[in-house]
Amino acid sequence: MTTPLYDGIADWYEEYASETSSIYMDRIRSVLAGLLGEGPGRCLDLCCGTGAHAAELRRLGWTPVGVDLSGGQLRHARSRLPVARADATALPLATGAVPAAVCVLAHTDMPDYPAALAEAARVLAPGGRLVHVGVHPCYVGAFADRSEPERIVIDGGYASREHTLRSWNVVGVRARVGAWHLPLADLLNAVTAAGLVVTRVVESGSGPVPDALAIAATKPR
Repeated sequence: MTTPLYDGIADWYEEYASETSSIYMDRIRSVLAGLLGEGPGRCLDLCCGTGAHAAELRRLGWTPVGVDLSGGQLRHARSRLPVARADATALPLATGAVPAAVCVLAHTDMPDYPAALAEAARVLAPGGRLVHVGVHPCYVGAFADRSEPERIVIDGGYASREHTLRSWNVVGVRARVGAWHLPLADLLNAVTAAGLVVTRVVESGSGPVPDALAIAATKPR
């Protein structure tokens, strides 16, 4: 089982997600809503963390259920949605159990996100939808210096897929838990390799260079 890196910063992250980065999180949830659409039915919140997006899923008519590896994070999430502690690559759900699944701002926390996508596809019902919302793999990472909002500097680290604590922002999440990088081609290929059909891709940002990439995909009937 992967080490739950967020256990040591769970309380800090709860404040960060709900207060410090609230404007960013609201934008991310708006992108999520636009791609996921309305329920009803159960929606798996893959790597749900503190459950920061559960209220938005409910607003859309879904019944959220969360899975995360971090007991510290789930301590906050339990008041927001039903949760289970589990690895994203071994979900405690039956095949075809849910009509929808989302993974929001979590893919860089997993050493094998393609395996997590394959597992999410397994638990999706035929015709079910998956929405991935994450940091933009081309413009956010250890390889990207975003200290000047109008100018992003990319270095050769874009090709690296290893875990790193390197970050231009020394007080952010990545400086605390690090990240695994998944280049754009690897991310898109992982979605299709899981047997899903990409239906829409959205880039989002508060400035001229996007900081988030969202993918909507469906499981064939």
